[in-house]
Amino acid sequence: MAIPVVLAETIAVSELYLLFTRNLSGVAKKINSMAGALVGVYFVGVFAYLFSTAVVPLTMGGEWRGAADIIAVGSYLLGVVPLGGLALLEFGLLKRNASPEEKLRLHATFVGIFLIVAHVAMIFGMLNPTLLGWTPTSMIM
Repeated sequence: MAIPVVLAETIAVSELYLLFTRNLSGVAKKINSMAGALVGVYFVGVFAYLFSTAVVPLTMGGEWRGAADIIAVGSYLLGVVPLGGLALLEFGLLKRNASPEEKLRLHATFVGIFLIVAHVAMIFGMLNPTLLGWTPTSMIM
C-alpha cells in the first residue's frame, strides 16, 4: 500500500504546485507525469496480484472477516480505476486532444478519487472486524 500512496501523494503535492503556478513544462510537471505513469502501471500489477492471491482464495474459502475486511480490500482494489486512468492519461491514450488545463483537471480528479478510496481502505483496514458484526468462530490461544 505504501508505494502507490507515496506516489499519489507526490502527484497530489506537485499537482497543487502546477494548479497554482500553471507552469506545465518544468520539473514539477515531469515528476508529476512520471509518478502518474509509474503508479498506474504498478497498481495494475498490485491489483492482479491481490485479486488472484487474496480476493479469490478468501472468497472461495469463505474466510473474509466480515464487512470491514471486504470494504478495506475492495476500496483499495478500486484504486485501479483512478490510477489506471492516470496512466492512460500520461501515455496519451485518454483525452488525447484535450487542452493541458483539461488534462490537469482530470489528472487532479483521478488523484483525489484515489486518495479517497485509499483512505477508506486504511480506515476500514484498521477497524476491529467485530465492530461491523463479524464474530470469530474459534479462538486460538
